[in-house]
Amino acid sequence: MALQPRSVPVSWLNPRQIEAFRAIMVSGTVTDAAALMGVTQPAVSRMLRDLQATLGLTLFERRGAKLVPTNEGLTVYAEVARSFVGLERIAHVAREVKERRAGVLRIAAMPALMNGFLPRFVGRFLKDKPRMDLSLSGVSSHLVLEHTLSGECDLGFVMGPLAHAGLIAHPMPSAPMVAVLPQHHPLAAKDAIHVTDFDGQDFIAMEPGGLSRMQLDRIMELHNVRPAVRAETRLSGIVCGLVTSGLGVSVCDPFTAHEFTARGLVIRPFTPSVDFEFAAVRSAQKRFPAVGKALLDAFVLHSRAFIAEAPWTQPEPAAAG
Repeated sequence: MALQPRSVPVSWLNPRQIEAFRAIMVSGTVTDAAALMGVTQPAVSRMLRDLQATLGLTLFERRGAKLVPTNEGLTVYAEVARSFVGLERIAHVAREVKERRAGVLRIAAMPALMNGFLPRFVGRFLKDKPRMDLSLSGVSSHLVLEHTLSGECDLGFVMGPLAHAGLIAHPMPSAPMVAVLPQHHPLAAKDAIHVTDFDGQDFIAMEPGGLSRMQLDRIMELHNVRPAVRAETRLSGIVCGLVTSGLGVSVCDPFTAHEFTARGLVIRPFTPSVDFEFAAVRSAQKRFPAVGKALLDAFVLHSRAFIAEAPWTQPEPAAAG
């Protein structure tokens, strides 16, 4: 008979039973969960059975020799996972305090910067700071905003200019988007690419809805350019990977494009200019660590130098056609 869901007072929840449930979800079997917890298999089975009785939910279904989580089990696990992340964060902070380390600088950034440009800079910046640890996450801009607002990260980097009551935004130097081409493509013989060069060409596009895609679509419409879109993707790294495969040409941010030059990507200035705009964000309610400010100031200078020195980010006027 199916268990009946029930309202459960917090005092009824047994942390060890919840740990057993998590261990099964993480390891996949009761046997492995028992090894993970350092207890016997019957003990894990009993804790799971008692937890299901307390919650009034069936958390797993048995299919042959396997336990498969039910929809209810997956829903409960999502909350359990969030709770354990918080507990593990507390344990980590406690270790930091005990070891008297300077702390952890937590940074989240959009994938365009995380393809290599930002990690290399941050690694060099922290190399002479042995008492400072780093947490670095590459996620989409909307998740960067969530992490920054919730205090999960100290500093975030997101697409576009930004205004949000809960955040302090620092505009970063804008960088011209660049044309990216496969090796030996006929257009690679040109010193610079005009948008009209893409008319009829096989093209790799960013998915609709993003700022860069909207800007590029507007320019193509203005110049009556109709490329043959072969693929669409949300990530600039995938764009560059597809271009190096020879599937088509595209336009990309210079930070990602730079990471693919050693893999055969050809980069050319692109006109009319389309700016890749991004911003650094931090919480308006949370104290910004001094090392975070120092890193941000240094990264602004580093980004500005990269943009100024890269020849393909400073396009010469290119004639159409």
